[in-house]
Amino acid sequence: MSSFPGRGIAALNLAFAAVSGTCPEIGRIVGLIYREMYALSPDQVHPGTPIKDLIEHRLKLGLSIGGEAGAYVRARTEGSVVSEQTVQQFADGRIIAYTIHPLPDGGGMATHEDITEREELSRRLQERNFQFDIAINNMSHGLCFFSADHRLVVCNTHFIEMYGLPPDRVRPGTPLQEILDLRYEVGSVPAMTREEYAKWRTDVAMSAEAMDSIVEMQNGRTFKIRHRPMPDLRWVATHEDITEQRKAELQIAHMAHHDALTDLANRALLGQRLKQALEQGGMFAIHHVDLDKFKAVNDTLGHQAGDILLQDVNRRLKQLARDSDTVARMGGDEFVILQTPISDSSEADLLARDVVRTLSAPFGLDGHQTIAGASIGIAIAPGDGSTPEQLLHNADLALYRAKSDGRGMHCFFEPAMGEEAQSRRALEQDLRNGLAAGQFELHYQPVVKTDGGEISGFEALIRWRHPRRGLVAPNSFIPLAEEIGLIVPIGEWVIRQACATASRWPDHLHVAVNISAVQFRQPGLTEVIVGALAASGLDPRRLEIEITESVFLQDRNGTLTTLHQLRALGIKVAMDDFGTGYSSLTYLQCFPFDKIKIDRSFVSGVENNAASLSIVRAVAALARGMGMTTTAEGWRAGATGPDRSGGLHGNAGLFVQPSVARRGNRAPFPVRENTCHARPVRSAA
Repeated sequence: MSSFPGRGIAALNLAFAAVSGTCPEIGRIVGLIYREMYALSPDQVHPGTPIKDLIEHRLKLGLSIGGEAGAYVRARTEGSVVSEQTVQQFADGRIIAYTIHPLPDGGGMATHEDITEREELSRRLQERNFQFDIAINNMSHGLCFFSADHRLVVCNTHFIEMYGLPPDRVRPGTPLQEILDLRYEVGSVPAMTREEYAKWRTDVAMSAEAMDSIVEMQNGRTFKIRHRPMPDLRWVATHEDITEQRKAELQIAHMAHHDALTDLANRALLGQRLKQALEQGGMFAIHHVDLDKFKAVNDTLGHQAGDILLQDVNRRLKQLARDSDTVARMGGDEFVILQTPISDSSEADLLARDVVRTLSAPFGLDGHQTIAGASIGIAIAPGDGSTPEQLLHNADLALYRAKSDGRGMHCFFEPAMGEEAQSRRALEQDLRNGLAAGQFELHYQPVVKTDGGEISGFEALIRWRHPRRGLVAPNSFIPLAEEIGLIVPIGEWVIRQACATASRWPDHLHVAVNISAVQFRQPGLTEVIVGALAASGLDPRRLEIEITESVFLQDRNGTLTTLHQLRALGIKVAMDDFGTGYSSLTYLQCFPFDKIKIDRSFVSGVENNAASLSIVRAVAALARGMGMTTTAEGWRAGATGPDRSGGLHGNAGLFVQPSVARRGNRAPFPVRENTCHARPVRSAA
């Protein structure tokens, strides 16, 4: 026999000790490598050396046996030779592969192979494989690696799970086509036929270029597949489940083009739809819808009720719109309907009427019934504009006209509205400049007692001395001032100036000041009035503020709180323009007004209209019964007044007598003040 590289070989000639009475010993051949492997000298190992000595030598070298040494030696030296394959480990870290083969003559041949390095490489390879297995199976993506002939080399568990594949059928060597068939069996495929998808996926697999694809599956999942080819025609692909990401992206895109509260199109999406409609040509209409009483709902019932109202408006508008139309919310209580296409303006007229009618129906808000109402401005394309901005602007101008004409109606755009808008913008700028330049003046109308013609006080009336327009009456600029917020600083000035002027009058004269409903709702009104009284030194009992019923429409409790604060200071409170608004008697019941002012529309007709006279008498009697005085606006001296008819006799009723104003001295504020001096006016006898 001969030795082989890396192995020590020994031919053994064993005999049964019980039979021969001798110990087993080394046979005829002992390999050189064997001696070197176990550090044996020729004297220690040669033919005839007992096997027991060699085993004991290996034990001395640190052979790990996991038991008692004597038993280990006996098991290998007594009895017949049996085939055995073991891996022996030594204390120095060496690993020896030991194999013994029985021979026909009863002996045996053993091989000893040092596999230390191989085992270390195997260990390292297993460790790397384990690490690789952990890595790919803990990826957030599915991964598959295919050979050049499109057979699976390796894939991770995430790839199997995301497609719902049976693990026992997805193994290395599985053809790509078989995996595609498995996906069709479980329904994890896009909306394609089997042939279409197989062709598409095969084309991708055979492509020499990197490719990214987003595939929506029939089961609702969305995957992003990144295909990466290799130079040797093998390829790897990662599969990422982007379902939630895709939903989030779609949601973000939706939110960017839709209103969060109503889910209607927003201004951005409406602009896109308008641009498309203009590019397509044809006729279409823009309806700019504004709720007439939304602010009252917000102020009285709260913002939550306001949100419910807006959502209900959304539902009603959608029911009126066609599939080809777009309903958008512009913000606040403003909506736009893009009605496209239309054959003529009559279709827009019909839709606008339906919208006004529908939004005028009551809304149920958490147990409350309210009316929102709506005004609509309409622009027709292409005649009223060639750009989205121009069309929306013109519809807004038409809306302004509809609201100015009384609300609850619709109005088509007319070219003259543009001129009106320019005039309004110019007036607004002039108004701001006028406030800064001190162009406002106070004129005073005397209030005359009917029972003696004595002047009891004056009502402060603001006028605007415009450098070009001349003297401007309040009804020409007060509504605009209220709309743009200038009424607050203007009103504060009126209060301060009226108090300062009245402080120079005889003590028996009072001054009456109108307070705008817009100004009344602003915080700090009481502080402004108290400050004006303190600065002027005017007795609070000589100040009378006039309010209209509209101040009660929003935040009634807050209004009453302010009124009681003013009353506690000694300030008198009058109900102005009684009879022209809601004329709810509950307002008179909830607060003890000092005076009721009957609107001039009733007083002017008392000479010729019995109904007007009856109304004046009734209001005067009502006031007298509640301990209030009455003022009739617009009574002319010498006319047949209520005093001659018996309506105001003995009740200390008051009438306003207009008077010609004479320019007074410049006021301490940056305005001019015209104080009216009037002679007492007696009733016709």
